Amino acid sequence: MVHTYKISGMTCSGCEATVKSNLLKLPEVESVELSKDTGVATIGMSKDISVSDLQNAIGVNSKYYISEASSHPDSYRESVESKSWLATYKPLIILFSLIFSVSLIASKKVDGTVEITTWMRYFMAGFFLCFSYFKLINVKAFADSYGMYDVVAKQIKAWGFIYPFVELALGILFAMNLYPLYTNIATIAIMGISSIGVIQSVASKKKIQCACLGAVFNLPMSTITIIEDLLMVMMAGVMIWMGMK
Repeated sequence: MVHTYKISGMTCSGCEATVKSNLLKLPEVESVELSKDTGVATIGMSKDISVSDLQNAIGVNSKYYISEASSHPDSYRESVESKSWLATYKPLIILFSLIFSVSLIASKKVDGTVEITTWMRYFMAGFFLCFSYFKLINVKAFADSYGMYDVVAKQIKAWGFIYPFVELALGILFAMNLYPLYTNIATIAIMGISSIGVIQSVASKKKIQCACLGAVFNLPMSTITIIEDLLMVMMAGVMIWMGMK
């Protein structure tokens, strides 16, 4: 079942991420679509939840206030699950396509051939630089979302605030080809650990917003996120192996 509510107090994408992540903590909540611009929230739930319980989830003394709404715009009539796969992951597909294309062009030699390790290095540089950019737009909102599923951020809240800068550093190191062995080892460790929380969340079928693109885009946690993390681990491993030949 899907119900519509009015939520006041949201002024930025960080507010949207905070309210959404708090609502998704309720076991009965299956999906949440909301907008700071309209103040409308569409909540999919397995059974009826009282407004007071929803308010408690958001925070009794917070600046956000939720109330029932009798109607809402057509754009908010469908829940997250009703969206097509392409519509949901369009931002991620476009970003990956751009990184792939630019890294391929940058790694092409004069004779037209492409060295695989050079291409992977540029691809990983583009990946970390672009993904860190979206996280750095609103670090707090990212940290709030990331702390819901990452095994380290759950225990050490500061890690959610540090992580975007770690990705930025990795992107710079790959772009400049500095300390390649240590950079690849760090990538395997960081992305490998990050994938653990993602795998656990997907396996348990939790309805959690993916924080890979920060709070800018509303992406659900899925196997796409697992592939994204493990791809970086695999590339780093291949680069270490080829560097030892």
